[in-house]
Formats: sequence, C-alpha cells, structure tokens
Amino acid sequence: MFQTLVLSDFLYFPQDKSDYIPATISLAFFMLLAFITMRIIIKISKREEEKAKEFEEQLKKRDSIQENS
Repeated sequence: MFQTLVLSDFLYFPQDKSDYIPATISLAFFMLLAFITMRIIIKISKREEEKAKEFEEQLKKRDSIQENS
C-alpha cells in the first residue's frame, strides 16, 4: 500500500506530450555540456601527459650525464 502511494508520484505520464519538450531541451543541453567538458578534460590530460614525458626524458638525460662524469 505504502509503496504504491510513494511510486505513484514518479509514474506520471501527461496527456499533453508538449510537457516533454522542456525536459528534452534541458537534457540535450546538459548532455552537450557534459560532452564538451569531457573533451576538454581529455585534451588537457593529453597535454599534461606530454609535459610529463618531456620532463621524464630530461631527468633521464641528466642522470645519464651525471653517471658518465
């Protein structure tokens, strides 16, 4: 009894389907925003990875020079 009373609020399907339009627009907007954010994070991560590789190479070169001296 309690379960049907609680779940009945979540199972509302409007007769007028135009009520779905604002929800669809906001969903599309936030999905696009999430996609753009993910692409920016991936781009920054690749840039940081390249910097780390260059720094590692510099350290290896410095260590090899010190060992040879």
